[in-house]
Amino acid sequence: MIRRGERIVYSTASGRMCPRCGWPAGDCRCAATLAAGAEPVPEQIAALLRLENRASGKHVTVVDGLPDNTAWVETLCRELKKACGSGGAVREGAIELQGDQRERLRELLPRKGLKVKG
Repeated sequence: MIRRGERIVYSTASGRMCPRCGWPAGDCRCAATLAAGAEPVPEQIAALLRLENRASGKHVTVVDGLPDNTAWVETLCRELKKACGSGGAVREGAIELQGDQRERLRELLPRKGLKVKG
């Protein structure tokens, strides 16, 4: 019997339980919301530029090496798409821009405080 103010620590049905949210540790709701996309943005960021070819034959410029801060990366993506006049998206911790935008990004990123490699 669970008394008021006490939490389940281990359950034979689901194993370890999260002390904050009470869900099984494998399905913890609070760890995912606290950890995902909350990394602080460092002062010096080294962005890696590369050109990838899609199966359709189209080129995509990828800006990689960015911090895991969802809001900051999405804002940067919006600014870069507007400055390059192309479409793009945030994918797996990197920004993908349509077309070969490397030369333009080599000028834009240092103005935003990012060091460019590649």
